[in-house]
Amino acid sequence: MTSHARGTFEIDLRPADPELAGRVGRFEFDKTFIGGIEGTSSGLMLSAGDPTNGEAGYVALEVVTGQVDEAVGSFALQQFGQMIDGTQKLLYEIVPGSGTGELKGISGTLELEVVDGLHRYDLEYLLHD
Repeated sequence: MTSHARGTFEIDLRPADPELAGRVGRFEFDKTFIGGIEGTSSGLMLSAGDPTNGEAGYVALEVVTGQVDEAVGSFALQQFGQMIDGTQKLLYEIVPGSGTGELKGISGTLELEVVDGLHRYDLEYLLHD
């Protein structure tokens, strides 16, 4: 049976040296999670395209460390984002095999909503034995 961990997070996103002669942007970030996830994450994002004209994409990996509901450990999240004609599409998935500690075997997806700068998440997850 799947469970849900809901809450908010704050993010510190920092530009880093670009890749591929400046054609790919590179960013590093840290998050602090509050709510169903209590912990932090660190990650790396690569982006390309022209976001000022509503056409862009990014990929990111981050490692979340802390507590999900009552289980303590870590896991990685993989992000895939696109902007087409100004409309955003975002997919977050837990990376298979990335869970450690009591989160070993975790799988699932994360839904994100950003309203007035507040990042709200809903992690739908399953812990496999």
